[in-house]
Amino acid sequence: MAQADAAPDAVDEMLLEVVRECRASRGMLYVLPPSGDALWLVSITGTPREMALPWARVGLTEPIPVADAVRGGELVWIGDMEEMARRYPRTSLVLPYAFALAAAPLAGQGGIVGGLVLLWPGSHPPRLGDDEREAVDIGCRRLSLMLRRTAGRDGLRPPDEPRIVPHPSQAHAAPARSGELAAFVARLPGGACALDVTGRFTFVTPEAARLLGAGTADLVGTLPWEALPWMDVPEIEDRYRSALVSEQPTSFRAVRPPDTPLVFELYPDPSGISVRITRGEPWDANPAGPALTTADPPGLSDPSGADDPLAAGPGRAGLLYHLMHLAATLTEAVGVKDVVNQAADQLMPALGAKAMALMAPRDGRLRILGYRGYDAALMSRFDDLPLTANTPAARVMDTCTPHFFASFDELRASYPEAVQLDDKASWAFLPLVASGHAIGSLVLAYDRPQHFPPTERAALTALVGLVGQALERGRLYDTQYTVAHQLQAALLPRHLPSLPGLRVAARYRPSGHGVEVGGDFYDLIRLDDTTAAAAIGDVQGHDVDAAALMGQVRTAVHAAAGASPADVLGTTNRLLVDLDPDRFASCLYVHLDLVRRMACLASAGHPPAVLRHADGGTEVLRVPPGLLLGIERRAGYTAVEYPLPPGCVLVLYTDGLVERPGLDLDDAITALARLVARAGPGDLDAIADHLIRGASEPVDDIALLVIGVGPFD
Repeated sequence: MAQADAAPDAVDEMLLEVVRECRASRGMLYVLPPSGDALWLVSITGTPREMALPWARVGLTEPIPVADAVRGGELVWIGDMEEMARRYPRTSLVLPYAFALAAAPLAGQGGIVGGLVLLWPGSHPPRLGDDEREAVDIGCRRLSLMLRRTAGRDGLRPPDEPRIVPHPSQAHAAPARSGELAAFVARLPGGACALDVTGRFTFVTPEAARLLGAGTADLVGTLPWEALPWMDVPEIEDRYRSALVSEQPTSFRAVRPPDTPLVFELYPDPSGISVRITRGEPWDANPAGPALTTADPPGLSDPSGADDPLAAGPGRAGLLYHLMHLAATLTEAVGVKDVVNQAADQLMPALGAKAMALMAPRDGRLRILGYRGYDAALMSRFDDLPLTANTPAARVMDTCTPHFFASFDELRASYPEAVQLDDKASWAFLPLVASGHAIGSLVLAYDRPQHFPPTERAALTALVGLVGQALERGRLYDTQYTVAHQLQAALLPRHLPSLPGLRVAARYRPSGHGVEVGGDFYDLIRLDDTTAAAAIGDVQGHDVDAAALMGQVRTAVHAAAGASPADVLGTTNRLLVDLDPDRFASCLYVHLDLVRRMACLASAGHPPAVLRHADGGTEVLRVPPGLLLGIERRAGYTAVEYPLPPGCVLVLYTDGLVERPGLDLDDAITALARLVARAGPGDLDAIADHLIRGASEPVDDIALLVIGVGPFD
């Protein structure tokens, strides 16, 4: 395992203790590597590996409970499936079952070291009890300490795959083959069997084997949908998952070919599921309960593989879940980088691949857009190859046909010039198709031989089809984002002028609107050797029109600069009214007199400036707020003077720095003044960065201008 020094057994035992003390049914332990942007699943209790795969790696920005808990530094509680569907629709889509969940951060001395997820059955009350909350808090502290002691901050590395830890009740279960127990079960009507938390048969009575149409020895140790092809339908595995997660009894009916109706009753607990099987009545005579059909979905039937179920590739239910999860994550992917990360997070664990690379053509060359599991030096050999090169990655784009190679000998037979440069054993080269044409290719590499039966080829084709569509959207987004922010940058000043006795730092931070262009602006205008003008403002809207109007406002302020602040705003206001843009703008204009050490300010509906004195005290420079620019042509503005003592720092900002839902604006400005007071006056860039970091998850763009007035030490 990647955590070689982390004493995995001790960590797993501690996780089991925390699960037991919290009276939870399952637990998931994540680690956050140093400087990492994702949580990695280390251990999971009482859950099949396949169910954990969609969450083996969780990006910190993803809308998933454990990511929110780590990012926010506090516990996230989900009381029922309705709340899960409302708050986390992606998770609810893949786990549409009744259960309660708590996600909590694991904090170490150097910051967050991981996350803990606990699950309770669907019968749990919708609120977390006080004693349970205390147990969760204690468990988090113990796990955090354990991770620090066993691995240290530098030892938290992504694992190769999560460890599956047996539930403690499994270790103390009565022997399934004891004579007394076997006799008891044999006396019951119908058949009985037991499934462990991975879904595999651990015990099958002779009557159950007879009803299922297979031998006991052929069933024990296998998954039902592997050993019995007629059970390989999504609904049957879904019933198993529902019982396992919710720990609530359920039942279903199915037909054993050719025409034997069977009734299955599932009784779960944290250690597994007990199943009772009885012969049912024909469907028309027994309408109660759900009837499950066993027809093969188009393109996924594989009669030739019936004798070798373990070689049949992903099961139909597994494919369905991975399709749903991949579709949900890719819908939220923003840009090509997100597409690469989401594809790697979902495809590699779902399909057992150990490496992935995603490529697309550009300027007649095949460029690697991203990869996972490959060595960077190896990727550099294949990056920027001509599209005419005789490589499978290029050929699959020409033909729009996937290529599968079970061994390197097969690959070299088709591409004689191929050279094996790593230890991979099998490969799948897949075209990424969108809008009817290939826009790239994706390679999956395996460290063990793969035979790629028809079901697995169909699964791969379906999954990468989603990736191709997302890649097309991601490339369009990236192009629009680049154009939008180049436009934004072009409308803001490239350089701010320098004046003796004056220092300045500026920042612009978009709020996350993506390709939208904001109307926030800042400017510093040199009037002469001892005077300057500063302006900051915000044009209504987030589009090209807002950006264009912002440029006109800046131009108008520049043209009028040097007049009194009230006249500058009045002139700019009349220009906007004459333009009739159907937009409004706020603006704060400041005239800086470095000889008199005075600042004269006028405001058009803009938040007030904050002044930090050399001794650390702060004051909010209140100015009568005039009308927003562009509303009334005859609007007047009032200017107010404030002293600029030596060593002071003047902070101008747009409302994105202080506005938050439900927070009073005056309270927010007071909080900003306290933040300014805590910032050291020496480094203006450090002050600007400090203030930007303090504005977590802004609801609007932020423009910031920080001005220091000398003399300086």
